[in-house]
Amino acid sequence: MAFPHPPAVLASHDLRPAELASSPTESLLRIYAWMYLARAADNRILELYRQGLIKGTVTGGQGNEGLVVPLALLADKAIDVVSFSHRGFGGHLLWSGHLCDHLNQYFANAGSPTKAREGNIHHGDPTHRSLPMISHLGAMLSNVAGATDSQRRLGRPAVGIAFFGDGGSSTGDVHETLNLASLLSLPVLFVIENNGYAYSTPVSEQYAAGTELWRRADGYGMEGLRIDATDVEAGTHALAAALDKVRRTSRPMIVEAMTLRLRGHAAYDTGEYLQPGESDAFFARDPLPRLRARLDPGRVAAIEAELDSFLEACVKVALATPRPTPAGMQDDVYAPVAAPFAWKTTVTPGGAASPQLTLAQALNAGLRKILTERPESLVLGQDIATYGGAFRVTEGLFKEFGRPRVFNTPLAESSCTGYAIGLALNGHRPIEEFQFADFATEAATQILLNAATMHFRSGAACPLVLRLPAGGGLTLGSFHSQELESLLLSIPGLKALYPSTPQDAFNALLAAYEDNNPVLLFEHKGLYRRGRGPVDWDPNYRDIWQPKRLRSGDFATLVTYGEMAHLAGEACAYFAEEYEKTFDLFDLRALAPLRLDAIRESLARTGRLVVVHEGRRTHGFGAELVAQLTEDHFASLKAAPLRIAALDMPVPFAPELEQAFRPTKETIIDRIAAWMG
Repeated sequence: MAFPHPPAVLASHDLRPAELASSPTESLLRIYAWMYLARAADNRILELYRQGLIKGTVTGGQGNEGLVVPLALLADKAIDVVSFSHRGFGGHLLWSGHLCDHLNQYFANAGSPTKAREGNIHHGDPTHRSLPMISHLGAMLSNVAGATDSQRRLGRPAVGIAFFGDGGSSTGDVHETLNLASLLSLPVLFVIENNGYAYSTPVSEQYAAGTELWRRADGYGMEGLRIDATDVEAGTHALAAALDKVRRTSRPMIVEAMTLRLRGHAAYDTGEYLQPGESDAFFARDPLPRLRARLDPGRVAAIEAELDSFLEACVKVALATPRPTPAGMQDDVYAPVAAPFAWKTTVTPGGAASPQLTLAQALNAGLRKILTERPESLVLGQDIATYGGAFRVTEGLFKEFGRPRVFNTPLAESSCTGYAIGLALNGHRPIEEFQFADFATEAATQILLNAATMHFRSGAACPLVLRLPAGGGLTLGSFHSQELESLLLSIPGLKALYPSTPQDAFNALLAAYEDNNPVLLFEHKGLYRRGRGPVDWDPNYRDIWQPKRLRSGDFATLVTYGEMAHLAGEACAYFAEEYEKTFDLFDLRALAPLRLDAIRESLARTGRLVVVHEGRRTHGFGAELVAQLTEDHFASLKAAPLRIAALDMPVPFAPELEQAFRPTKETIIDRIAAWMG
């Protein structure tokens, strides 16, 4: 069914500051038309929800139009970056797409821009730098910062516009990102939509240090101001000046916009927490009738009638659009595989031979190769610049490539990962180093609920590499020794590699870098300097996504990865010599996606399965391996599968205790021997 043609009054999606001065009446009419359409559509969506035609729930921007519509009109939608909040329907209408597209999103039908995979106003348009929001308040600010920085690095004078509420302003991500944006001098306009309530909690119960939220700007070395978004004309002029200043100075700014929420937090919110008379006071300040009163009533009435007719025609289209089908859902968890990059066939720039490297040196060589050959690459993390990283993996890169390409980040894993996501969404390919894999828990929302789900819910690729120094055995205790693969990979959408040799580490870094998905690169700390190995250019570096057979045998199939590949190899050598029992030993290498065909073929031949991993046994990664490898031919197994893993407890500190906690060569041998007997 064809989409109805929009009325002429909606022909322009832009408003330049010069027009405000030269044609104030026409400018205000344009603003009013878009505000009216946003209000009418929000109200109609609420009606359709109450009729049971829209599922889930809906939030509305009624009362917020005086902020979001002027700001969206003023933005340069050809280059700027934005992430709208729950109250930003008018902004979505202006930024891109037809009203029918946005209604289809609410109806979750086959015409939904997210293929009905994401809830109503959570959609965006990453292709046009409208970043799709997640419900974790404050998390989107860093994405806007990263995408805006990407635009500036590409030579485009873009501004980022990040919306968040008075309640969301108390979250840690907001404070981390304000600091990061000021530190990096990013041109982002941080817009606090202060409607007085975080769901039902008033501002007075959210903050003890006053309610003038814009004054926080001083603490981050940026400018701040407050505007009354119910006075549309004055507010538009103030927003135009703010955008212009941020664009010219490349400095961030906070704007606290005093706005309204004329309906509850969402459709189910009845607002009984409001004080007597408070709702009436809100409606008395409603920006829509206030602006209407300043305009010619005849022209306004004609515009309203035309927009009402257009809205109903679009609702009719949305109602007639078929329901979605589940076809292709699982195929879209990951972005499609990209073609290999045109790498130079050397390990080090200039072709210098590096025949024997430690695993840390192999990673350093891979990073240097990427930074040399791929201009879109960036390396970021704590202490990675002058110091060279906690494990010296980035040593020398800062001196060679400079701060724009290799730079330290604040102690703010969540916002820095969100910033990397923003860079990735706009064409850069960041590589972020965590000092320890354990600290990735600080960025759990950004990794698991934002990056991992990005392609499925928006169709956008999110190519970034997260380097995670993992594993124990170095007497570093519970907070620096975790194996987190089972935790992190329980969320679909992430890929993961875990190399055990210098050559595999070099190959893994290249393969992870050119992948169009977020890739976790686990690096066992105990392997960084555990001997040296040959590292050459390998044209088959993408084979790292497949398991590697390290030993051949017929008694049992043994599957492992990381440092355990070395210990398991020593155990297999022992059994071959002492018991004359040989094992098919596989180094898994790629933990996600799992490609187990070669291992299944081995298991069908041997009939016995041993899985060794360093993570804890209960809920550990080995349980998933056993399940997937045995579920198709469990009855043909000659013995019950054996899992060898760490004890179910926090990682202890003392070396004697840690040795008892995690698998060793001796415990692997003892467990297998008992299983064989």
